[in-house]
Amino acid sequence: MAFSLPDHWVWDFWLADDGTNYHLFYLHAPHALGNPDLRHRNARIGHATSTDLVTWQNHGQILETGPAGSFDDTATWTGSVVRGPDGLWRLYYTGSRFLSPASNANVETVGMAVSEDLYSWRKLPGPISVADPTHYETLGTSSWPEEAWRDPWVFADAAGQWHMLITARANHGADMERGVIGHAVSADLQSWQAQPPLSAINGGFAHLEVPQIVEVEGTLHLLFCCDSPRLSGRLAGQQGGVWSVAIPGVLGPYPIERASLLVPESLYAGRITIDRAGRAVLLAFNNVQSGGVFAGSISDPLPIKLGRHADGMPRLELEAQP
Repeated sequence: MAFSLPDHWVWDFWLADDGTNYHLFYLHAPHALGNPDLRHRNARIGHATSTDLVTWQNHGQILETGPAGSFDDTATWTGSVVRGPDGLWRLYYTGSRFLSPASNANVETVGMAVSEDLYSWRKLPGPISVADPTHYETLGTSSWPEEAWRDPWVFADAAGQWHMLITARANHGADMERGVIGHAVSADLQSWQAQPPLSAINGGFAHLEVPQIVEVEGTLHLLFCCDSPRLSGRLAGQQGGVWSVAIPGVLGPYPIERASLLVPESLYAGRITIDRAGRAVLLAFNNVQSGGVFAGSISDPLPIKLGRHADGMPRLELEAQP
């Protein structure tokens, strides 16, 4: 396995590349909790570096939760890192606030931290982005136990405007069919305005987690995750995991109803990056394994290739392993 900790579970993660080192930002929680299901309420963000995506040097935790009553007072969850035109690195992360110890109800919003070197981080006041009820479900408006506004993935378009993709849920439709890719925009990386979602409801997903836009062999794809219990409609009863779908442009539309399974959910929260040989590779966290044990570590990189559906449309596939 590429990255693990002896006394903590490790799961969702994201990457930044400074040209010399790959920087891994990962969620972790201590084995001392006993039950891995408790990790979500105790998640913190750690940092590690590598030159080859295989051998990692751990640098430990980078952020603490906020004070009681703040948007991130329970846990700090998944995000992304970008470097602005001013040279400053910005880490966008999910702030999670559970409403009570006895309830799964929680509110998710997006916060931000900044760094000059990717090692020392300073949180800014937040949240900087929240679910807008004009387009998105908020807590209590369906049977869903959370206000989903998490896993921000930030990138710039060709004109220099910044975009944030977000795990979100629409404010209409059947409860299990509301999963969409949320969208927010910014001119300065600080002030964000929510926009309509970039995908439609009824795609077969109650949520679309850890979204990422990737280019593989000249084609654009949306990468996201959905586990088996959150598949619905046409996909109900099938196996979940890491999904991908070819897209016409970075701002979609995203035809998630055409998404296909890239890897099953023994691997989850997959991210594609380019290794130093120029290959597209997938890393994911090792999820529940045979016997029902949660592994809580990150995989070695798996090479990705461009394949084709039966109708000729492009799709992502794992290269055959020797």
